[in-house]
Amino acid sequence: MEKKKVLIVDDEIDMRIYISTVLKTCGFEPITTREGSEAIRKAKKNPPDLIVLDVMMPGEGGAETYRELKQDHELQNIPVILMSAVKKDSFLHYLRMLNARLLHPIPPPFTYLEKPVEPEDLADAAKAAMAT
Repeated sequence: MEKKKVLIVDDEIDMRIYISTVLKTCGFEPITTREGSEAIRKAKKNPPDLIVLDVMMPGEGGAETYRELKQDHELQNIPVILMSAVKKDSFLHYLRMLNARLLHPIPPPFTYLEKPVEPEDLADAAKAAMAT
């Protein structure tokens, strides 16, 4: 059986290693990148089964990358787990404000995990996303 691919997008190498280790232990195939535009390119070239995306990254940032993913017809159905030190309520408020001015609202992520993330919580979220 082919392993499910998970694209991990985080600007911090320690977090990429941590997330990759947790997901590899669960039987997933982690693919990593450190920035949003590369994540979009990788996802289009070889669509993953799940994306784990950091919200706070330099440059384009995770919030903008999430918006691009959900507005792309090829990628919009890939479940996304957002991770951040930003509180969940703050991100969801941002999403509501963004959606107020969009013709096609952006859906909430599959789940949102606040950092620091316990390995069991990440593993459970990834397994739940794969079950949908």
